[in-house]
Amino acid sequence: MNTLFDLRPVGYLHADAVALVARVQQEYVERYGSPDESPVDPTLFDPPEGLFLVGYDGPDPVATGAWRRSPVRVLGGTSAVEVKRMFVVPERRGRGLARQVLAALEDRAVQAGHDLVVLETGLLQPEAIALYRSEGYAEIPGFGFYKDAPLSRCFGKRIG
Repeated sequence: MNTLFDLRPVGYLHADAVALVARVQQEYVERYGSPDESPVDPTLFDPPEGLFLVGYDGPDPVATGAWRRSPVRVLGGTSAVEVKRMFVVPERRGRGLARQVLAALEDRAVQAGHDLVVLETGLLQPEAIALYRSEGYAEIPGFGFYKDAPLSRCFGKRIG
């Protein structure tokens, strides 16, 4: 584990968050042919309704992860958050940073009173699917903007 990795809550429109979201959007273009087109209201990621984290490896912003409240109710959960914008820059992958971001998001969701995390990812992101499955996420019915997209897969996990 990298002891220099520091997760900081920031606004969705913070300069480091904007730069990293642009990088993840470019990765979506490379993998899927277009950016993520689901509508995103940046204010939904402001506490206490949401959270946006930027991970720093030393001084460098290298990772993001966020959650916002979700109306999805599966797996017996009563209060859900949806994880969005999970991303680690390619040059820092393979060091467990995404796992640290996900754990921090889950911890903060529990602290905010939630008992369920849901998320959507795509089949062209097998490393993301492997991470979620290894962290106890189960496939759930599709929801949201990409509910019926053939390359979309949704996952959920009870927390707390």
